[in-house]
Amino acid sequence: MSAPRVRLASVRDEARGVLARLGVAETAFAAGGLAARSPITGELIAHIAETTRDDASAAIGRAAQAFGAWREVPAPRRGEFVRLLGEELRAAKADLGRLVTLETGKIVSEGLGEVQEMIDICDFAVGLSRQLYGRTIATERAAHRMMETWHPLGVCGVISAFNFPVAVWAWNAALALVCGDPVVWKPSDKTPLTAIATQAIVARAMRRFGDAPAGLSEVLIGGRDVGEMLVDDSRVAIVSATGSTAMGRAVGPRLAARFARAILELGGNNAAIVAPSADLDLALRAIAFAAMGTAGQRCTTLRRLFVADAIYQPFLARLSQVYASVKVGDPRDPDTLVGPLIDGAAFESMQRALSEARSAGGKIKGGERAEESDDAYYVRPALCEMPEQSGPVLRETFAPILYVMRYSELDEAIRSHNAVGAGLSSSVFTLDLREAERFLSATGSDCGIANVNIGPSGAEIGGAFGGEKETGGGREAGSDSWKAYMRRATNTISYGTELPLAQGVRFDI
Repeated sequence: MSAPRVRLASVRDEARGVLARLGVAETAFAAGGLAARSPITGELIAHIAETTRDDASAAIGRAAQAFGAWREVPAPRRGEFVRLLGEELRAAKADLGRLVTLETGKIVSEGLGEVQEMIDICDFAVGLSRQLYGRTIATERAAHRMMETWHPLGVCGVISAFNFPVAVWAWNAALALVCGDPVVWKPSDKTPLTAIATQAIVARAMRRFGDAPAGLSEVLIGGRDVGEMLVDDSRVAIVSATGSTAMGRAVGPRLAARFARAILELGGNNAAIVAPSADLDLALRAIAFAAMGTAGQRCTTLRRLFVADAIYQPFLARLSQVYASVKVGDPRDPDTLVGPLIDGAAFESMQRALSEARSAGGKIKGGERAEESDDAYYVRPALCEMPEQSGPVLRETFAPILYVMRYSELDEAIRSHNAVGAGLSSSVFTLDLREAERFLSATGSDCGIANVNIGPSGAEIGGAFGGEKETGGGREAGSDSWKAYMRRATNTISYGTELPLAQGVRFDI
């Protein structure tokens, strides 16, 4: 049966109104520029003026000039600027969250939640501005003191993906700014509107701050060529790039070639294990959000599920009911839980993966278009029972596909869990303390994020976010992630009259 044809309410006028309230001038729109479309209806919202190569170089130059001034501003004063930015984001939360929904297709609560992440990381960074601690280190030489200090690094480039069009920028920008680094942002060419609106919010914070240097925050709008400029420019000291593993394979070597610093946040083929002792009601709710939230378009989306033999059939039956009942549709509807895929390419990628899974013996429920419209792609989340972990299960498909497999022993499940290229996020559902601790141990999950009795999706900003292996090894947001945006200096001070050398070396003249 074909999906019902629907007529979705227009997005264009609503988006234009939201942009106006956020302070985006009509001059941002340009006939023949980058096409900004909404995945809700597929309609064109506006054409956006793209950044030329000359303009991109000039923007990086302004940021480099700003670095000379911003690094001399005391860190708590830099924190005051980020505090003002947080205030402006609070005031704009409803509109910016709505724009996230209109431009990415996220449901309303997720759009608002993304802006809340921006606010939260600003709060974190304000406190951090008074805690950029070095340390005093014991020295073997009498009448000497050894310590480490941390200094601003330089211009920070941020390359973000469509699925978190503003939060990822904020994770980087809030920390970089308090650390003394100006920020040059290249957003996804699929989500330019939210970036332009965010820059308008930053401009308001700069006006309130009073003496922020021009070039402190820059945005480059365009495609791959603009991103390559950011990666290759020697004036950019660090680049935080979020995207596919393939993107990371291209970006990483180019940064390494000029000895620039890289924070790579790449793919995630995330898994969960449901043990026999698990609280199945809790596991069911957690798995549903982790696998279907954001229409499966999170780097932390749950894509593989290992369920113990003893509970496999009853648990799968319950999970199948949830999949069949979840509402797919216009994300502006408060009852919708799954909005659209970002575009037709994402839909085709999903269909190719499902076809390959069928050929490998997979039994699939869902995956078909839920609503038929000319340029919008709504799909039923797919639940796919697999006889083994092979083929499409071993790679990330950015869509709501959950591959489900059995296991007998926990060691077997952990080996399967770790047997993929990516290593971002993971979880185990168990009430057995030994199983939980085993999963979190050095011989358990090999991911950067490992959870017990919650899903892999939905990390808080207080912890360092990132993963291992093909996920890139980068860390953003909380804990001591701030160190990536600064340079460390080890300092030794002699306050005596003798000059003892380390390791007992003598050099008398």
